[in-house]
Amino acid sequence: MPTDLMRASAPPAQLRSSARNFNIVAIVLTAALVALQLVGLALLERSHAHAMQMSAPHEAAVCAEEPAADVSQIPTD
Repeated sequence: MPTDLMRASAPPAQLRSSARNFNIVAIVLTAALVALQLVGLALLERSHAHAMQMSAPHEAAVCAEEPAADVSQIPTD
């Protein structure tokens, strides 16, 4: 009779193991997705900072220039 009890308790242990494996897989997948989001955010911020860095000197140079020479207008009459 003790062997019958052991056999009866085997499937729930297997179910617990399966549920635990599922939880581990879910945690690993969640961690991987969070890591990918952080990498994407870092790349986005880096590209944005690079774009701002490239535009800042250009804008400063335009503002620092003296006014251009007058351009003659073409008469429309």
